[in-house]
Amino acid sequence: MSNSHHTSMRGNDMSDNIRVGLIGYGYASKTFHAPLIAGTPGLELAVISSSDETKVKADWPTVTVVSEPKHLFNDPNIDLIVIPTPNDTHFPLAKAALEAGKHVVVDKPFTVTLSQARELDALAKSLGRVLSVFHNRRWDSDFLTLKGLLAEGVLGEVAYFESHFDRFRPQVRDRWREQGGPGSGIWYDLAPHLLDQAITLFGLPVSMTVDLAQLRPGAQSTDYFHAILSYPQRRVILHGTMLAAAELARYIVHGSRGSYVKYGLDPQEERLKSGERLPQEDWGYDMRDGVLTRVEGEERVEETLLTVPGNYPAYYAAIRDALNGDVPCVKNGWCNLHHLFLLLRSDFFSQCAFFLCAEESHFKTINLCLADLLAG
Repeated sequence: MSNSHHTSMRGNDMSDNIRVGLIGYGYASKTFHAPLIAGTPGLELAVISSSDETKVKADWPTVTVVSEPKHLFNDPNIDLIVIPTPNDTHFPLAKAALEAGKHVVVDKPFTVTLSQARELDALAKSLGRVLSVFHNRRWDSDFLTLKGLLAEGVLGEVAYFESHFDRFRPQVRDRWREQGGPGSGIWYDLAPHLLDQAITLFGLPVSMTVDLAQLRPGAQSTDYFHAILSYPQRRVILHGTMLAAAELARYIVHGSRGSYVKYGLDPQEERLKSGERLPQEDWGYDMRDGVLTRVEGEERVEETLLTVPGNYPAYYAAIRDALNGDVPCVKNGWCNLHHLFLLLRSDFFSQCAFFLCAEESHFKTINLCLADLLAG
């Protein structure tokens, strides 16, 4: 999140809610952003830009609907603009919003090139605006549980960490995420979550190997990825596919004092998708617990480890507090992520000494040396 001021960035009148404008009303807006914004005290879901007013009004009858994003940019009463649109539109929309003096939240991935990310970050800093990337899965129930385990040293020194987002969708759908345009495919859709979580836990790796493929007949974009992040005494595996009918573990973690294995996905997305509204007392509870295995003497001991509740509402609560000056704006870590995964199609790739090990129409393997990259 760009900007580190402690004072309010909303002017002198603090009596009103922060008025939020939402661009588009597709899956991300309908499932995540609209209900999370509306459920956050101090935020007002005021205006949505959409070509389908009927769809918006069915869910949010009191929200104003405008036909184009420019109406949000020109509205002096809008404080914050949220951009959960197709990935290749993030940059122009975010730039226009910042230039209009708005604070901005962009859904992941931030942009589709590193140069675009750098330009937006510099622009936000120069204008004193908050610019944040929506990484909601930092507040997944299982990730919060795992983060607590590592912080308490329950597993000891982690040597192996494996994280999966696997789905079974053998037929290619006619949607922009599965078409061949910039920022399409699950490397840009699912991998940012896994990379963000891994870097949050362990920091930047020394190097990274990425295997991308198009495995389904008719696939136009990446539908398989397998990334290996190398640390001096640790390996982190990030895996995603659209062809996994069997249930695979969400997390497999091995450390010097024990192991943790967790199946199932955080339930918050499904609850939001079903139309549930916030706040709710039982929000974020995951009915599937993990298994913690430790060795005591010569005996292997397994125990069920309760999963702590997830907390997606924490993201927009933090945005509210930052805009009100109640807390400093925390850096979002966008730069770390872009140094890792935006290189595959970014203009920055041609500037770096990386090695394309194999390239065919449906297969790519790339080794990234992070030391060289960060010096570039």
